[in-house]
Amino acid sequence: MTAALDTEQIRAALRKVVDPEVGANIVDLGLIYRIELDGSQLLIEMTMTSPACPMGEMIVDDAYAELDRILPADCQPEIRLVWEPPWAPSMMSEKCRLSLGWDEADNA
Repeated sequence: MTAALDTEQIRAALRKVVDPEVGANIVDLGLIYRIELDGSQLLIEMTMTSPACPMGEMIVDDAYAELDRILPADCQPEIRLVWEPPWAPSMMSEKCRLSLGWDEADNA
């Protein structure tokens, strides 16, 4: 791809990455904390639903694979796993919360 990317295109690519334990994509799960694109440098900070997530490595690998599909060859993505703030169900999109059966009372 040669056209300039923006963070929404990157977010759209990351929506193709699904947490297999939950069955929802990592963007709507609220796992993506930061997307910073500066020229040919892309930094993504993300978390997992738990530091002990057994699928964490696979999810990160899938994210790199989706980024490889859209990024220009000279763009080097870096994905950092961060644990602050800890993930909480309130970070999910409303659509994701509803599809997983969470309601507002579950966020308290």
